[in-house]
Amino acid sequence: MAEQSLDPDIQFALLSGQEKAGLLLSLLGVKSSQLIFEHLKDNDVKRMINSMSDVRKAPIWMSKRVLEEFYSRIAEESELLFSENKGKDFIVKTLGEERAESLLGQIVEVGESRTLESLELVDARTLANFLLNEHPQTIALVMSHLSPEKGVDALRRLPEALQAEVVLRIANLDYVSPDLISQLDEVLKTELSTLGSIDTSNIGGVEPVADMLNLMDKNTEKNIMGRVEEKDPELAEEIRNLMFVFEDVVFVDDQGIQNLLKELDSKDLAIALKTAPEEVKAKMLANMSTRAAKLLTEDLESLGPTRLSDVESAQSQIVQKIKDLEAKDKAIITRGGESGDTFV
Repeated sequence: MAEQSLDPDIQFALLSGQEKAGLLLSLLGVKSSQLIFEHLKDNDVKRMINSMSDVRKAPIWMSKRVLEEFYSRIAEESELLFSENKGKDFIVKTLGEERAESLLGQIVEVGESRTLESLELVDARTLANFLLNEHPQTIALVMSHLSPEKGVDALRRLPEALQAEVVLRIANLDYVSPDLISQLDEVLKTELSTLGSIDTSNIGGVEPVADMLNLMDKNTEKNIMGRVEEKDPELAEEIRNLMFVFEDVVFVDDQGIQNLLKELDSKDLAIALKTAPEEVKAKMLANMSTRAAKLLTEDLESLGPTRLSDVESAQSQIVQKIKDLEAKDKAIITRGGESGDTFV
């Protein structure tokens, strides 16, 4: 649970999704919780029970905020069988009219999403020092509003253990209430006077994490991904899948491309290159013998209509081979922010 001395909005911001779920189940009561537990795995049930214990002394205002967020989210899900009124009815029937009314009061619909002010003008060192003693969830929320370049610069200045924790939380960010954005906006304006505005229509998630890690040097990336792997192997794999795409072949060193070509069937390569940008084709051709390059060009010219799924499959196989070669130190992927390795 968040520290009780903090501002209520900040306390609520620091609640994890698991803590919110635990508080919600505590409010719903034994019967409703039992129905939900029936659909959870044993480990998840244990986690929820622990969370319910952690939030057993939650103040009334926090209970109200959790219920408001729960109601808002189910009301916004158009694909569910909840209308806006049904969402409220569900809470009323579950908690009882008097209890639900006392906790919910008059629920205000969420308006247009608000944004944090721009952090791009704040230098990374100042930003990292400012965030150093904040809760990882707060750091993740702030980082998710940065460009990948600024996020990388600030993230690499944090302690190694904190880096992985922040990456995990950014990847798992989902719904962020406008009230929270507004509260953080005011705090940042007070603490950092050089802020401007920024778009937060797409914050958090795996893609910005992959973008940030792509810009990091190899050692830092390996360290962070190793820690993420320990805590959440599936998330680590999802991030890795986004960290290198077929178009990034141009960032592989020539020796790596040559090692790759030794493992590829010429037909599969032609299929993979069918929709590839010209610079990717040029990268491949430049690392072939004159004869092999000529044959590949002829294969590309004679290649008839091909299913997009086949093209994407061939490209995915090449991406995986490049990752395997990099793991074996048979290929070097030059990422942004790297000054390049020194060879001796």
